[in-house]
Amino acid sequence: MAASAPVVASAPGPNAPQLRIGEVSRRSGVSVKTIRFYCDQGLIQASARSQGGFRLFDATILADLSIIRALRAMDVPLPELARILEVRRSGVCNCSVLKASITTKIESIDQRIAELMAMKEELGGLLQGWRDCGGAK
Repeated sequence: MAASAPVVASAPGPNAPQLRIGEVSRRSGVSVKTIRFYCDQGLIQASARSQGGFRLFDATILADLSIIRALRAMDVPLPELARILEVRRSGVCNCSVLKASITTKIESIDQRIAELMAMKEELGGLLQGWRDCGGAK
């Protein structure tokens, strides 16, 4: 799943409408099952429960899910993602945390590219030296 542009949500007012999980899913593009998983992992929290026991969220959840989607698209592990969200929610600038995560991911991608290029060269060498055995095709 490709990461989308961050959703900017203003802080909810005291009478801001609460969103049910299905609406959050529809607006964010994150499945209901995944939203529940993120709740269970402590990455996000419902702001309330309805009388029927349904999870209710304020609009800020959309920005959190956008960040989570972007970081998961970079294969950021859940514990690191939780740390980034914690720093973000504390109001402390997390530029260095996010920059370090992105730098680490770039290094991982560069390593994988080098491995794939070496494999490509090896397979190309095998093809160049290939001699047909004369057998049936």
